[in-house]
Amino acid sequence: MMSSAMKGHTRQMASGLGGVLGTVTSSGLKLDDFKHEIRDYMTAELPVGLLPGDRVLAIRINGGSDIVVLCKVVGADG
Repeated sequence: MMSSAMKGHTRQMASGLGGVLGTVTSSGLKLDDFKHEIRDYMTAELPVGLLPGDRVLAIRINGGSDIVVLCKVVGADG
């Protein structure tokens, strides 16, 4: 019974978390799986600046209430 409860809590905590692709806009961040633009987000310290139109990999933290952009992503052709 205890194991079942722990699995349930773990699944609940992990749902909605994880990596998601998004696009930098001129005024914020638009995640592929969320219909609204996010204006208040964090970025990992990146060696390059992000520009509108850049595709990025982001994660949700603090139960999904905060977004951190981890890196810029590009296609295999560069």
